[in-house]
Formats: sequence, C-alpha cells, structure tokens
Amino acid sequence: MNSAFEDLSMDEEGNSRGKMGRRRHNVDDEAMIYKSKNLFAERRRRQKLSDRLLELRALMNKATIITDAIAYIEKLQKIVQDLSNQLFEMEATCEEQLETPMDAAEEMKTWGIEPEVKATQIDGTKVWIKIVFEKKKGGFTKLMEAMSVLGYEFTDTSATTSRGAILITACLVVRLNKEQPKKLRVQLDV
Repeated sequence: MNSAFEDLSMDEEGNSRGKMGRRRHNVDDEAMIYKSKNLFAERRRRQKLSDRLLELRALMNKATIITDAIAYIEKLQKIVQDLSNQLFEMEATCEEQLETPMDAAEEMKTWGIEPEVKATQIDGTKVWIKIVFEKKKGGFTKLMEAMSVLGYEFTDTSATTSRGAILITACLVVRLNKEQPKKLRVQLDV
C-alpha cells in the first residue's frame, strides 16, 4: 500500500523519495543541513558573470573608462551651470517686476474700480452694507472701529481684496436706538 504521504517520507539512509523544495544531506548523524535545489545553478550564474566582467576589464582600457567618466562629469557640471544661470535670470526678472509696484489707488483706476458705499435696511435693527475702497494697511480695522463707535455691531462680514481695492459686505446690528440705520445711511453717503 503505497500512499502519497509515504512518497514524501525519508528512508533509513536519510534520502527522500518525493520531490521537495529543499533536500537534506547528511553531514554527520547529528547535524542535518538544508541546501537549496538551485544552489549549483546560482553558483554557475555568478561564476559566469564574474568571468564576463574579467573579460570586459581585459578588453577595456582603464584610461578610456576614466576619460569617459571625466567627460560625463564635465557635461553634468555644464548643465548645472546653465540651469544656475537661468535661475539667476528668472530671479532678476522677478525682482525687477517687484521693484515697480503700482499704488493701490492707481491700480483701482487702471481696472475701472470706483469707491462705492451702499446701505440697505434689512430689518428694524439690521443694516446690510457694501463698501468698496482703496486697499490700505489698517483700513479695515479703522472701519470696524468707526462702526463700533457709532453703535453698530458686525454680525456677518465678508472682505475680498482684488486689484488694489477691498470689497466689504457686512450685516450690522444696531446696539443703540432705532434711528441709527437712517443716520448710518446719511453718514456713509457723505
């Protein structure tokens, strides 16, 4: 009765009867080592590569190899120098463009943007405003402070800057009396 499991077993001498990935070889009775089934093929491949490398070294002149390496390095250094020059030119061009900034008021005029103020009463105590003015450092802060002094509180605010101008749309809530929205409209229109 010969089964598949018996084919894979080892006989008394340590030889296997079946096909396995690794083979056991007795070195001594105590120590068993595993050897790859491709071990000899790998050794032959490495030896073949080593032989071919030795043949190539014999054919090639070492001076030629060094000369080619030097030429390649010089070519790379030239490419680096060209790219560095291009980078310096681009930086110089950018600096020239930055040196001639346009004033915000001039830019607004160039694009046809006019200062504008609109106020619309939404509810009894709410006012919606739209303001377009020249973009200046601290301009928005001054507007917020002025509205706060007049007794208005900003609830929904949107600020957008473009081409030297700032557009502010906001919803204001009156903190003092009901006549403030009318006064605000008069004050903003002036």
